[in-house]
Amino acid sequence: MYSGELEVQAKRKALAVLQDEINRILNSVRDLSVLPALIIKGDKDEVKASLERMRSTEDEVEALRRKITREIAEVGGLMMNRENILHTAYTMDEIAGFITGIAFKLSNIKAATLKKSKLDKDLTELINLVVDEIYKLNEIVRALNTNPSGAIELAHETQKIERNIDDKYRDMTIKVLDEITVTKELLLLKDIVSGVEEMADKCLEVADSFISLALSL
Repeated sequence: MYSGELEVQAKRKALAVLQDEINRILNSVRDLSVLPALIIKGDKDEVKASLERMRSTEDEVEALRRKITREIAEVGGLMMNRENILHTAYTMDEIAGFITGIAFKLSNIKAATLKKSKLDKDLTELINLVVDEIYKLNEIVRALNTNPSGAIELAHETQKIERNIDDKYRDMTIKVLDEITVTKELLLLKDIVSGVEEMADKCLEVADSFISLALSL
């Protein structure tokens, strides 16, 4: 088999794994988006089940990242853009870690604190913007095989969502500082809001990597 054919096959396998990764992350961040409502509701069993699903997804994404690393290592120097693909896979792994970290901190916030000034709704809106961003990443990786130019346009849409996240993050940061007086709750909420914003930045990093991949296809 020609080296060019090996490279094409390796790229297709890598994109399939990346798509699997992003699908799992999308389901996980959707779990995260409903967590504030579950905490307000006081449904401890469902909160626990949701946290377990997110932790399980993090393990699955890590396993997929190891898989893509092995497959690229087998092809070695025959594959162009291997560093970019690996960087994308590792960044997705980080996104899954952000989700579980945010969920853990959120599960330790009192319902009364989230109810104050409707912070639960603000937080849900912020997380839902990240859900939209990750959904857009899912569309991008699907388009890479069939419509690379369309994937680039979708990546630009992701950048617009990230700007909205930045605006919401700033507004929420001020609101948390103004409304929360208990130090523990203040620190937790501040970390949660910052974590969501950092996760959004990682999503943008993945979108930028997808643009580089699209240009090479």
